[in-house]
Amino acid sequence: MTQSSLNPKVDEFLNKATKWKEEYVKLRSIVLDCELTEEYKWMHPCYTYQDKNIVLIHGFKEYCALLFHKGALLQDARGILIQQTENVQAARQIRFTDVQEIIAMEPILKDYIHEAIEIEKSGLEVNFKKSTEFTMAEEFQNKLDENPALKEAFEALTPGRQRAYLLHFSQPKQAKTRASRVEKYMQHILSGKGLNDS
Repeated sequence: MTQSSLNPKVDEFLNKATKWKEEYVKLRSIVLDCELTEEYKWMHPCYTYQDKNIVLIHGFKEYCALLFHKGALLQDARGILIQQTENVQAARQIRFTDVQEIIAMEPILKDYIHEAIEIEKSGLEVNFKKSTEFTMAEEFQNKLDENPALKEAFEALTPGRQRAYLLHFSQPKQAKTRASRVEKYMQHILSGKGLNDS
């Protein structure tokens, strides 16, 4: 690992880390051994191959993780990849709670990273579910049927924005909650905005 390959923003990230610092440092050295380019994206150390994201190092309260951007395409022979939530389609994590786990798994982690690089080289892509494959809340469907302008505005949104709304509207168990969510965001949709756009 040459000093020139280290990204100063990642150095800063590590210097500021109060939790998982030792784990981050070890993960960083493993990833850099795999000859990836160190970058800093989404406020985290991110490692790329020819400008394509391969892995990201990030931490949570209970664990830190190595996140594979196209983890869904990895063989995962050891069954260690975790899908963060059922709505995450491509990324998968390997989670750690202490540095010893990382040290013990170093050869395995390198195998997974090399496989992720090969997937990138081969040009394989994750087949994302289309918005039409997501559950449409009945309450939202009714509004679309009643309001052609709303239907048109919704269909004009990007697939990612459509998915975000479909998931948000279909999550609550109670019809009343689903209906109130739809009401709350109707104007947003009509304005061509995504769920999190202000």
